[in-house]
Amino acid sequence: MDLLQKKLKLLPDNPGVYLMKNATGKIIYVGKAKVLKNRVRSYFTGSHDQKTQKLVSEITDFEYILTSSEVEALLLECNLIKKHDPYYNIMLKDDKSYPYILITSEKHPRIIVTRKFSKKAGKYFGPYPNATAARETARLLNRLLPFRKCSQIPAKSCLYYHIGQCLGPCIHPIEPEQYQEVLDKATMFLRGNQKSIINWLEGKMTKAAEALQFEAAREYRDLIQDLKTISEKQNITLSDLRNRDIVAYAFNEELMNIQVFCFRQGKLVTRDSFFFAYYDEPEESFLSFLIQYYTDEMVIPDEICIPEIQSTAVMDILPLTIPKKGKTKQLLAMAASNAETVLKEKMDLEKDKNEEIQKTMTGLCKLLGIAQADTIEAFDISGLFGSNIVGGMVQFKAGKPFRANYRKFNIAPLANNNDDTAYLKHIIGRRYSRLQREESAMPDLILVDGGKGQVKAALDALKELRLTIPVAGMVKNDRHETRSLINQAGRELSIDTRIEVFYLIQRIQDEVHRFAITFHRQQRIKNMTASELDGIPGIGPKRKRMLLRTFDSLDAIKNAAPEEFIKSGLSAVAAQEVYNHFHHT
Repeated sequence: MDLLQKKLKLLPDNPGVYLMKNATGKIIYVGKAKVLKNRVRSYFTGSHDQKTQKLVSEITDFEYILTSSEVEALLLECNLIKKHDPYYNIMLKDDKSYPYILITSEKHPRIIVTRKFSKKAGKYFGPYPNATAARETARLLNRLLPFRKCSQIPAKSCLYYHIGQCLGPCIHPIEPEQYQEVLDKATMFLRGNQKSIINWLEGKMTKAAEALQFEAAREYRDLIQDLKTISEKQNITLSDLRNRDIVAYAFNEELMNIQVFCFRQGKLVTRDSFFFAYYDEPEESFLSFLIQYYTDEMVIPDEICIPEIQSTAVMDILPLTIPKKGKTKQLLAMAASNAETVLKEKMDLEKDKNEEIQKTMTGLCKLLGIAQADTIEAFDISGLFGSNIVGGMVQFKAGKPFRANYRKFNIAPLANNNDDTAYLKHIIGRRYSRLQREESAMPDLILVDGGKGQVKAALDALKELRLTIPVAGMVKNDRHETRSLINQAGRELSIDTRIEVFYLIQRIQDEVHRFAITFHRQQRIKNMTASELDGIPGIGPKRKRMLLRTFDSLDAIKNAAPEEFIKSGLSAVAAQEVYNHFHHT
């Protein structure tokens, strides 16, 4: 803390980006500031809400990068969040990309859904925050218009050609001009002009019916109905036909919700909603969101309508407008109302859920006679006839799995005792001796999969480490289903199967069993396959990894031909050696 206080006094008045670090030197939060001195110091003075206190409690150091303007700080913050993936920067850190519908610029164009953006690839429409809507639209257009369907042109015609959904470049030459009508109609449709497409289809349906081609007429009828369904969904429109996003937000002490309404060609095509905890001022977090959301890889709409803001720096980066009147002002109010409604709904649901969880945890503590059970760690051993013995540990926090703290244990055969209780004692000793060395927090409760023997093994391991942590065993019935708990005294505690405490124990027992047995199977397959490959001339660790990456199982390797080994990266000589090893007579 002395180092922090010294560095805080030296902070400049410039704009820039700051990077907060934890005890291991890992960057846990990236933020920007118009005045670095004021913003960074604010974390270490005054009172904060619970979520910010948690962040501050982990900060042991920080660094900063000066920028020449607030605009540069906004852009740099975005890039650093994507690069370092800080734990406390929740929003969009997964580098979320939305799908587009692409009409390719190939000689024989296709219409596909893609998340990659390249101006040379063709004409893009979107983005579509709803990926299902993008796929359904592309599928409908592929039925409606004779685009090429194959990624590579085959040597002979396929079904699509025979049912009229492809012009057949595989069997006769098609000039680019012949695709023009197809391209025009697809473009017209994707820009929102479904009415003219429906009129065109109705004409084709009438002609097919008059020619007694009833199957074709039925197909056109179904296409018309699908188009009308899509049109009916787009019931909010703007008359100017612009591509426009309406973005608004709402916040409370803990969370922020941002609503993005996407209008394409004047029609509302989709809505997206984002929740995240925020640590800067609400407006600053909102502006950071905008920069991250509209990345270079995304087609930015003509206009992005947002609420009133104090800082104008982001105006230099994005085509932002602040509606003052008219329909866009009303739509912005609608988006803000949606944000407030879904935020309140989420908080109400979380409150009910937390109350239920608290009731469950209180019931578990009362059953076992312990003070608290906020953090539970559960252990299980998995093996087959004494081989490939492994252990698994899962952690539950506030009644929910916390997968970041799951642990796997490889176990070497023990010389004196090879039963499950000895293995269990071994991995519990390993787990908590390490936590002692690292001075990490201990769990409130340890659960083991088993009965009195397993509980005693766990207690013995803790006793050797001079630790006092409550232990209980999760007992199963004859059908290998959760039955009850055994406490430290060896007494079985019956649990009403209709209450949440029983469901929690059942979830924990099923999860630790799944985790341990999955790890055991992985190790068994790996060891079986690896040992079979040992000793083959010319097959060292690198070539062994090549084979294991290419083939799913040992049987697949045994049944493969030398040519398949060569495709995996082996030389012809090494491929023949592997083949001979499994096919010697």
